[in-house]
Amino acid sequence: MKNKQVLLASRPSGWVSLDNFTVTEGEVGEPGDGEVLVRNIFMSVDPYMRGRMNDVKSYVPPFQLGEVLQAGVVGEVVASNFEGIAEGDHVTGMLGWENYSICDGSLLRKLPQSSAPLSWHLGILGMPGMTAYVGLMKIAEAKAEDQVFVSAASGAVGSVVGQLAKILGCRVSGSAGSDEKVALLKEEFGYDAGFSYKTSDSLLRSVKEVCPDGVDVLFENVGGELMEAVLWSMRDFGRIALCGMIADYNAEAPTPGPRGMMVMVGRRITMRGFIVTDHPEACAEYVAKAIPWVAEGKLKYRETIAEGVENAPQAFMDLLQGGKTGKQIVQLS
Repeated sequence: MKNKQVLLASRPSGWVSLDNFTVTEGEVGEPGDGEVLVRNIFMSVDPYMRGRMNDVKSYVPPFQLGEVLQAGVVGEVVASNFEGIAEGDHVTGMLGWENYSICDGSLLRKLPQSSAPLSWHLGILGMPGMTAYVGLMKIAEAKAEDQVFVSAASGAVGSVVGQLAKILGCRVSGSAGSDEKVALLKEEFGYDAGFSYKTSDSLLRSVKEVCPDGVDVLFENVGGELMEAVLWSMRDFGRIALCGMIADYNAEAPTPGPRGMMVMVGRRITMRGFIVTDHPEACAEYVAKAIPWVAEGKLKYRETIAEGVENAPQAFMDLLQGGKTGKQIVQLS
């Protein structure tokens, strides 16, 4: 069997390009003691991967030049030398941008029996859904009747945040990258209000229009000027769950701001960054709740699927440029 793979060819300066990747083909090896060979079926591309392309110290090690990139993957076990995982099992874990991966069996998680499509374990039932739950419920400590604002609200994480907040009994508004995405927020994901940051002539005014009573909880995915605009609408004792700063991911140098941080002092606002993997118990709690919520139609989900591992680089670039709706997935087999 041949194994098509995507390697990091060079580190990007600014926006990612196809020149930063190399597609190659290798042999499929045999798993050693304690290892498992997985046929990768679906893989995820996510904004945090942009940071791993830089050679800087962070909460996760950088991708290495000339090596296969890594991603969240769902696959089927082809061969196993690890007790508790058998041939034919469906598993998920951090594997490669490739058709087949070999890894330590302890790093894989068997998927529960469910009628949900396999790819959903990379989205609504996977890391994006868990991130939404941890940020909203554990970091921001949202409660009924809170005024919640979500940036990048139509994305894989943001679309779940809004729905969870509505289940909780909050009023929810958000921003997205087009009028079509804003309509999706309100018509499918239950948002009360929203605006397109690309067509807004004043972010400050747009935030005030969709949040007339202010903001108790900000779920921040974007940063930059948009975050600055929301700060001025934060209410006393507001909470900010800092999930990401996608506006800065392709910046060649650190960007200044947001301005107006003194407002956080006067209004006693709390801001806390978080990494979802630091909260395994909350993640398990979310999945147990989400499976019936999905079955009952309380949680709705959108995904965009690209075909073939060789198209993963383009899918990743499309994600960073805001060209997709919902969760971006690559189908490998």
